[in-house]
Amino acid sequence: MNQPEAGKLSMHGSDIDKQEVGSSDANTEELSKPRILLVEDEDSIADPLAFLLGRERYEVEIAENGRVALEMFEAARARAEDGYDLILLDLMLPEVSGTEVCRRVREKSRVPIIMLTAKDTELDIVVGLERGADDYITKPYSTRELLARVRALLRRSTTSTSAGTLAAASPGATRDTQNTEERQAVLDTHGIRLDTGRHELHVRGMTTPVPLREFELLAYLMENEGRVLTRAQLIDRIWGSDYFGDTKTLDVHIKRIRERIEETPKDPKLVRTVRGVGYRFG
Repeated sequence: MNQPEAGKLSMHGSDIDKQEVGSSDANTEELSKPRILLVEDEDSIADPLAFLLGRERYEVEIAENGRVALEMFEAARARAEDGYDLILLDLMLPEVSGTEVCRRVREKSRVPIIMLTAKDTELDIVVGLERGADDYITKPYSTRELLARVRALLRRSTTSTSAGTLAAASPGATRDTQNTEERQAVLDTHGIRLDTGRHELHVRGMTTPVPLREFELLAYLMENEGRVLTRAQLIDRIWGSDYFGDTKTLDVHIKRIRERIEETPKDPKLVRTVRGVGYRFG
């Protein structure tokens, strides 16, 4: 890879001041670095982006097309439970499209996925999100924004994983404590049973698979049953206060939740829209 000019990296017109990126710690062990799979067929984008992420102490592997991305994903999963900590996925890829890669990955893993796309039409974004992506960003993009979204998704994913680990690692707890935690971990109302400890959703007695971000969003809505939550509140809770995107991502996730739990998704009775404000469960 050619070294960029001193002081700056260029990525489709976006300049990055290296001093803003931060220096890496030479003593940081490789195994402690979050692993990112970057799926991008344009070297002019992939190389500087991999360099940027490397400076931020992420371990980056590049796949130049959809087929290679799926092969690398499966190989990584063979070495570890989920393999990668995050996937940056271009939408327009040779051999296998980005939306198809997203669909196949989501069938097997809850790894956070951010779509990188030159397309900015609502249909393209909705299709990608409905295939299981957690977020999207359009080219040309601000690298500061991209890094913020990467950090936010990794932080949310790490927090959820840590909570699950702690919940499972309490064999010495008393029976009363265990019962209390169990009650807090299970939300059960209107035929919807959400087990936050096991990450399980049961809809009218049927187990329904659900991606991490949708699960967290539904849990937050159910925890606040009857209360109107603004779009800002929901985005801040699920995607983090440093989220740069618009509310389109939230609205698509709500649409997908309705398709999972509502008897008639186009006429929702559980997750209701409060026009101009946000959403209410129940």
